[in-house]
Amino acid sequence: MALKWYTVVVDSKAPQAQARWWAEVLGWVSVYDTPDEAVIVPKQALDEHEAGPAATLEDWMRRGQGLVFVPVPEDKTVKNRLHIDLAPHTSQDRDAEIQRLLGMGASRVDVGQDESEVTWTVLADPEGNEFCVLSSRDR
Repeated sequence: MALKWYTVVVDSKAPQAQARWWAEVLGWVSVYDTPDEAVIVPKQALDEHEAGPAATLEDWMRRGQGLVFVPVPEDKTVKNRLHIDLAPHTSQDRDAEIQRLLGMGASRVDVGQDESEVTWTVLADPEGNEFCVLSSRDR
């Protein structure tokens, strides 16, 4: 038996704004938006969802994950225990992608990394959730 990784849930002061921000970062789409929850998924997952139920377990397991943003009253106060790693393709300009994210409202974060020794850059989204931009890769 196998379970499917379905979504990652992110506590947010402004879930709809966070969902829009992450959808723009990832090129994803919103599939659900209420005051209590905002959900984004890869465009491919939306196409698969609109195609109907998965016919087989194999088809179900191949469908992509989503991000769910839910409201909480408190601000983020400590470093994340779980974070997202983003990676550009080798055909992309990694530094340009980092600049794009900074221009969208991300900020650089020091979590103790030595920038001269690591191959990733730590950033935070507009609500302070850390994420990394890894080195370019093709796998």
